[in-house]
Amino acid sequence: MKETTKQDMVVLITGAGKGIGRAVAETLARRAEAAGSSLSLYLAARTRSDLESLKAQLDSSVVRCDLIAGDLAEAPTEPVEACLARYGRIDALIHCAGVGRFKDFLEQTPEDLEFTIKINVTATFLLLQRAYAVMRAQSPREGMRGQIQVVTSIAAEQPFPQSSTYCLSKYAQRGLLEVMKLYGRQDGIRILEVKPGAVYTPMWGQLPAEQVEKMMIAEDVAQPMVDALYVSSRASLEGLTIRPLHGDL
Repeated sequence: MKETTKQDMVVLITGAGKGIGRAVAETLARRAEAAGSSLSLYLAARTRSDLESLKAQLDSSVVRCDLIAGDLAEAPTEPVEACLARYGRIDALIHCAGVGRFKDFLEQTPEDLEFTIKINVTATFLLLQRAYAVMRAQSPREGMRGQIQVVTSIAAEQPFPQSSTYCLSKYAQRGLLEVMKLYGRQDGIRILEVKPGAVYTPMWGQLPAEQVEKMMIAEDVAQPMVDALYVSSRASLEGLTIRPLHGDL
């Protein structure tokens, strides 16, 4: 199997069909094209048509794209297994998939809670656990065995009205990542929590134009996430908070 280096990474991206995940894939591909270095992207999301359009957009002489469509709630480790079967290693996992249901605390239902926890907590735990095990077992590249980035939210540290189940799940993700950092420092695996503020993505639905103007776009978050992949292997960027210039909504 072809050797991979920092300039020839195998990157698995969840939530790649839309929003921040798609922007990360596009930003990584542009960087590889500019450098003339090969890049292997394994794209995972629920909607196959989103992934197929992204693959058609990014496939080139230096960027190779594979895709897997499915629901992480039903098969949380399947993207890891598929990427491993294709490339034999995973240099970076960028976990952008997530859900939220936003309504008054007293209006949240048991189904809302189950829906949110199943993706944001249970599937996230199992996905990251499996990816970490794969990385720990593989040979280091430039001093690292792998990198894991997870998009949580500023809601992982700051409460918001209408966001009780969402905040609950994001606080849980943050706790998991804090524990994983302890292991990662021993095993040469970088763990990065990405906490965006308000980013206009499909999760928000239709919003008034004046509100959208106050929000970030997905590319604003994707650019520093990609930059973080290329930080010197002597260092570990462990937290990244990105807010709209004028503050939270």
